[in-house]
Amino acid sequence: MPQPGCRDWMMGQVEKSEIDKEFEPAGEARWPAAGAVLAAIVLTVLLPDGERVGPGWLLPAIEVVLLAAIVAGDPGRINRRSRLLRGLSIALVTVLVLGALSSTLLLIDALIHGGPETNSADALLSAGTTVWVSNNLAFALLYWELDGGGAAARAYRLPRHPHFAFPQQQNPALAPPGWRPRFVDYLYLGFTNALAFSPTDAMPLVPWAKVAMALQSFISMGILALVVARAVNIFT
Repeated sequence: MPQPGCRDWMMGQVEKSEIDKEFEPAGEARWPAAGAVLAAIVLTVLLPDGERVGPGWLLPAIEVVLLAAIVAGDPGRINRRSRLLRGLSIALVTVLVLGALSSTLLLIDALIHGGPETNSADALLSAGTTVWVSNNLAFALLYWELDGGGAAARAYRLPRHPHFAFPQQQNPALAPPGWRPRFVDYLYLGFTNALAFSPTDAMPLVPWAKVAMALQSFISMGILALVVARAVNIFT
């Protein structure tokens, strides 16, 4: 029969094991976010020359290099906290967002002043759809990267004051214990915000999130209104 001291030590080991399990980092898989980045890169390549800034290969090349460095530094599940990786991730998202915004401005300029894509309904709808989807992917990655310090930080502990309030956080009974938002949650947030022009799932709680969502809604509304109006004009 174990002595009292031995029994106390065993109980302490069990409790320590339970604590270790509780605080074990719950990193999400890398491939959903990486897949979104690759999709955004492909869409950039597919854009007409008039809707791209600089040489057609420049932005995709920068994005591929940054993505490769991030994946090499933290492959598999995202649970490595590193200032270098954090900086690379923010740089990648910044390039994606700026590229999408630049394509949006060029598309709007072509719609207002005329361009080769605006004389054909098929070409216009294709370019408009590509720019619209690129914006939504870029903003989804922006929300995912900045909320709560990024995916690696959320893997260890959710912030006391999150930047977005998801339904599962407002009502824990809706999700299993230890639930954390994944990239698909931010992807859904991005696309529903672009379609409804307002929050439909998660509520923005901090100024940068509110400004970003408002900007995304404004861009989406502008693209949809101008492209559809021009396409209808061409058809008629």
